Amino acid sequence: MNFNIEHEPVFTTLRVSLEKGESFKAEAGAMMSMSPAVQLEAKTTGKGLFGSIKAAVGGEGFFASLFTAVDGPGEVVLGPASPGDIIQMELSNQTLFTQAGAYLAGSTGLVLSTQGSAKALFSGEGLFLSKITGTGTVFISSYGAIYLKELSSGEKYIVDTGHIVAFEDTISYTIKKAAKGLFSTVASGEGLVCEYSGPGKIWIQTRNIGALAKLLIPFMPKS
Repeated sequence: MNFNIEHEPVFTTLRVSLEKGESFKAEAGAMMSMSPAVQLEAKTTGKGLFGSIKAAVGGEGFFASLFTAVDGPGEVVLGPASPGDIIQMELSNQTLFTQAGAYLAGSTGLVLSTQGSAKALFSGEGLFLSKITGTGTVFISSYGAIYLKELSSGEKYIVDTGHIVAFEDTISYTIKKAAKGLFSTVASGEGLVCEYSGPGKIWIQTRNIGALAKLLIPFMPKS
């Protein structure tokens, strides 16, 4: 199985080349095109019914697409729902936390579930974070380009909640106001931020889809 990330960093696509008998999973609806030798099946996202419900609560679809090269080698081309980047990660019995909907595709052995988090609720990332566990290849998508920040042990770093893509489970974090005092928080245009503490890696997106939604409000039809 070979992977090629193309057209980055804004309108990025993922091309997966499969040998006969190889399979991988992807977010439902992400397929742009594929070879006729490839068979598409709908499978539940998580491990079993309860696991799929947990994954859906975390922002992923209840069903995922399973692609298998049945009649010979073939390819599948995937595209995220929003314009942005795609990054490839290799997990080795590891856990990765992502914002809702960031999972694009991955090895069939990876398990998607949900991490309940009051912190996530207050950060604006939703009540739950998506949790990806196991060994294999995973592809994460974003709104905008993605850059990496790697923290050493005890090192701290602050990220606006709307720009978080993913982080390793070796990292701890707290939610705080961006500025001291209510006036400074409001006047600065920044709300809540996540303060991370290493060691570990954080992936950050260059655009905030919530900010885009606010920008478009004056142009929306009014009843």
